[in-house]
Amino acid sequence: MFQFKKYKDMSETKTCIVCKKSAMETPVTKFYHKNSSFFICSQHIPVLIHNPQELAGLIDDADSLQGG
Repeated sequence: MFQFKKYKDMSETKTCIVCKKSAMETPVTKFYHKNSSFFICSQHIPVLIHNPQELAGLIDDADSLQGG
């Protein structure tokens, strides 16, 4: 059986840009936009995909992004 190694990476805070939940509370994933990196939780990934303009004020030029 495959086992994941546990480690702590304290170099950056892994919190969802929308709800501010940490990776200790919910799964989060990293994404990049305009040479910046962000984290978003599994609950808010659909917002990023389908309605990214709702992230205005959280990421640069989100209001000009088109959803899929």
